[in-house]
Amino acid sequence: MPKITYYVAASLDGYIADVSGGVDWLPQDESNDYGYADFYSTVDALAMGRRTYDQVLGFGEWPYAGKRVYVFTSNPPDDDPYRVEFVRADPTEFVQTLAARHSGTVWLVGGGNLADQFRRAGLIDDYLVFVIPVILGRGIPLFDGDAPLTALESVTTQTYDDGVVMLHYRPVAG
Repeated sequence: MPKITYYVAASLDGYIADVSGGVDWLPQDESNDYGYADFYSTVDALAMGRRTYDQVLGFGEWPYAGKRVYVFTSNPPDDDPYRVEFVRADPTEFVQTLAARHSGTVWLVGGGNLADQFRRAGLIDDYLVFVIPVILGRGIPLFDGDAPLTALESVTTQTYDDGVVMLHYRPVAG
């Protein structure tokens, strides 16, 4: 089975984007990638929601060249310039299908609604949350919904000089 990792940045008050989906509040220091290159080298495939996909398209150059990308949507676009696979299955069906294709890490890019669907189904193996020292006040939440409690255990934490804190959690077995 592939390992599903929710790797995401969030504001101190728990938002992954501002109200318009913007992420310009994220650190722009290119001298520190917060371990992104090491993490990305372990990624076999990416899974994201349609709004995240549309937002990434707006960044210009496609950042996921050479990786298989799955986009969850009930309304796939007419054109597909980056040869992603549009998925209509629920997360559990999707992960079962992935088992035949991938054995490494699948990066759950987001957003909050998709992450919550994976969390509800107990499909997230690792949570890597980078807490950015900013308070947005409102926006797109880290998780969307009121799913039942998910108990987590701490794997590691790392603090960066600019105040960013990486929290690595796994679901408690049992």
